[in-house]
Amino acid sequence: MPSVTDYALPNPVSENRAGVIGRPVDRYEGPLKVSGTAPYAYEVPTPSPPAYGYVVGAEIGAGRIVAIDDAAALASPGVKLVWHCFRTPAQAERGAKTYASAQASAEPVFDSDQVLFWGQPVAFVCADTPENAREAAALLAIRYEAAPADFDFDPLRAELPRGEEDARTGDFEGAFAAAPVQVDALFTTPIQNHCQMEPCATTAWFEGDTLVAHTSNQSIKRPQHLLAETLQIHRDKVHLMSRYVGGGFGGKGPSYEDLTLAALAARDLAQPVKVAFTRQQMFHASIHRPATVQRVRLGATADGRLTAFALEAATHCARHDAFVEHAASFSRALYAAPNRLTGHRVVKLDIPVAGAMRAPGEAVGMLSLEGAMDELAERLDLDPIELRRRNEPAAHPETGAPFSARQLVECMTDGALRFGWSRRKPRPRLTRDGEWWVGMGMAAAIRGNFLLPAKAAISVMADGTVIIRQGMTDIGTGTYTILAQITAETMGVPVEQVVVEIGDSGFAPAPGSGGQFGAASAGSAALATGMLLRKTLAEMAVADPGSPLHGAPVASVDFRDGLITAENRSETLAALVARLAPAGVTVEGASSPAPDARNFAQHAYGATFVEVAVSDVTGEVRIRRMLGAFACGRILNAKTARSQITGGMIWGVGTALHEVNKVDTRYGSFIGQDLGGYLIPAHADIVDIDAYFLPEVDDKANPLGIKGVGEVGICGVGAAVANAVYNACGVRLRDYPLTPDKLLAGLDAF
Repeated sequence: MPSVTDYALPNPVSENRAGVIGRPVDRYEGPLKVSGTAPYAYEVPTPSPPAYGYVVGAEIGAGRIVAIDDAAALASPGVKLVWHCFRTPAQAERGAKTYASAQASAEPVFDSDQVLFWGQPVAFVCADTPENAREAAALLAIRYEAAPADFDFDPLRAELPRGEEDARTGDFEGAFAAAPVQVDALFTTPIQNHCQMEPCATTAWFEGDTLVAHTSNQSIKRPQHLLAETLQIHRDKVHLMSRYVGGGFGGKGPSYEDLTLAALAARDLAQPVKVAFTRQQMFHASIHRPATVQRVRLGATADGRLTAFALEAATHCARHDAFVEHAASFSRALYAAPNRLTGHRVVKLDIPVAGAMRAPGEAVGMLSLEGAMDELAERLDLDPIELRRRNEPAAHPETGAPFSARQLVECMTDGALRFGWSRRKPRPRLTRDGEWWVGMGMAAAIRGNFLLPAKAAISVMADGTVIIRQGMTDIGTGTYTILAQITAETMGVPVEQVVVEIGDSGFAPAPGSGGQFGAASAGSAALATGMLLRKTLAEMAVADPGSPLHGAPVASVDFRDGLITAENRSETLAALVARLAPAGVTVEGASSPAPDARNFAQHAYGATFVEVAVSDVTGEVRIRRMLGAFACGRILNAKTARSQITGGMIWGVGTALHEVNKVDTRYGSFIGQDLGGYLIPAHADIVDIDAYFLPEVDDKANPLGIKGVGEVGICGVGAAVANAVYNACGVRLRDYPLTPDKLLAGLDAF
């Protein structure tokens, strides 16, 4: 299959003759969502009346299940089946892998009596209604034997993760000791939860020997392969769909027991089954962002040149898992310094599994480094932007790799002008508005840019409709829309003429959504496939005596306004296809990273500016206004890109002021288990927010010249808020979130 691995320009996207690329096109699936007719996984209609499953979570943090009395549950009205470790369905052994190329191995349910964390799914009840299933589940009498457990995150016990080493350049310790100006600060960030609007859910049934599963997941192939391996059926007999996803943020990168249980129950009951986690179960049964403790040490000359730079982060993960929140990794590419030390340590705990959450690493790591940079700027009596400008690297500070496109300084400079940064007071507690101290803060933003292999299929039908099909997902980011735009511009048709079908394991595979690689990977495959289809149609036209283009050189053929043209001759795509291929013309293409792409340091950049007010009476922090300036390559859709960025900025406010979860060390459970106890920003918290993009095309990143925008928006925002709080009231907090009690304690010192 042809694969585009070079980023040769120009191409239809870079030429953008129809102006489709970058246009603020409304969301392709928007009308379905706002009218309530986009079927999310739990809402998908079933071919016959479904049964409903309810998952039961463990009520100890570690130990084993000694016995389960399920007689009352089995006798409860409407109950169809009850499963647990003493009554399990037929499934493969854990880790079984029939296909070497499978993206997942078998993950059987209830295959052990061991309890690894509080809330771990340990039983399942399926009944004729959701209410009967839940009522029967409450009748299960589960007897546990608790084991000694460790629920307390102590960074002093953290160890180097397996397979990792600290990254060192030069002599950090010597340079730091000799630096005339130093910052040595400890920052802490708490456990945070994803809180997607849609919980994890699955609807499944069998059509003959084929499993049909609609689930809420950020990818397609991995859960498809997981089901095939666990149920011991051929992967081609698993038709998995994830067409609409109500938020993912990394939390739906893995799949969970809802998927496996729905599939197994559908098989055993020979009827459709629906399973969804409750909001409370989402907090324990799905992943979370772990807490961190970060030490930042900066040494600088009197004129603000960094000579020593260190960021060391400790975090935790589940005892049976290996995830590490790499809170220091991003810093290796951010500022120049000849002597450097970065590294990570991790503590194994008996608590729920930690995992990726929007901008893993950067989202929490930048809270420390960008706060420490603000402290250093104050000690140097330098403007915070000027300090960053003086430490802007010409190439990657550790690898020496050239940057693909880097406009961090431009983001800070241009953003400062638009925000009115020059009006910021250089010292705290100089601006008062009644009971409110007022101040400004800023922070830089950086997030890595990636491209993964992907495929796509595009068809042109006899009526001129262009259909793109891809095993990609849209988790609310705008994938449907940008695929329509790329396809329309490539094929020279109006965007309204494009049909987008994604989220289906039967389509050409794509890597899914996450890590800011989704649009670049899926979009590059769409472009490559469109170029292949153009070539196919051109060859058909010039070889057809019935076409006005007959005999024209293939290289002269062009596509625009729904026409295929050559040498002032043209016909519609519809006419060509209807005449030569009434069933339509379909091609499948692929894209993958160029061989030298990773020779460049690739990142998206930004700068966030915040003005806050801090009550001298209550310690409350109010965001008065926010502005973000970003450089993210070519922007495919101005509306959806801005939505992604501002959404990330709002999340950054939550990180700074609201979001925290703690472990009840008596049980190993999280104290916050719903949206009543786990606080996130409300509309009243965000009153004036804006973001914009600097013109940029990164031709080293991918054929589209784009970079991801899904995660860079959250990066650095919390630090900008904290820096603004200090500028306002003089209280420097390093323990997130910045809650009123902490601020009042600091204000009382004045």
